[in-house]
Amino acid sequence: KRQVHGEAMESHEIELDGKTYRIRSVKNLNGHLIGPYHIHGGKSVPIVAGTGMNDKMEEGELYAIETFGSTGKGYVWEEGECSHYMKDFYAQPRAIRNPRAKGLLKHIETNFSTLAFCKRWLDRAGETNYILALKHLVDDGIVNPYPPLCDVKGSYVAQYEHTFLLRPTCKEVLSRGEDY
Repeated sequence: KRQVHGEAMESHEIELDGKTYRIRSVKNLNGHLIGPYHIHGGKSVPIVAGTGMNDKMEEGELYAIETFGSTGKGYVWEEGECSHYMKDFYAQPRAIRNPRAKGLLKHIETNFSTLAFCKRWLDRAGETNYILALKHLVDDGIVNPYPPLCDVKGSYVAQYEHTFLLRPTCKEVLSRGEDY
């Protein structure tokens, strides 16, 4: 079944501005186990075969099956201005001397815990002048940045995701809607 995701994605093309691009599976990203307030929960689900990953899915576990497609080479890296962040699930409490960073961390813990957030949400909550405080939290390893994912210049990268729960008799897709 692992191979099916990559093969299905790579059987498609997209036309953009009169040019046809082959879709490639992004080989260096995976789906993953989701735990309570632990979005990237440890076990990985490869998009393509041959990754050597052998994590066993078990009843009662919740997974994000993420497929990433690219019009580039199918290998991405983080690059560009970061807008998304997440408090590190494993970050140990420590003394933060910078008062602005300390206040921002309190806001993050109160409103997001270890779930992802973006700068826009901080703006909407009335946080101001937080960029240096956020950088301080990132530099200290308390908050992880999630910059845009890029492939070769001029290519497009897209993510699709379904969340499912492994039940005793079936796999229940929790994210299915009328549009996807």
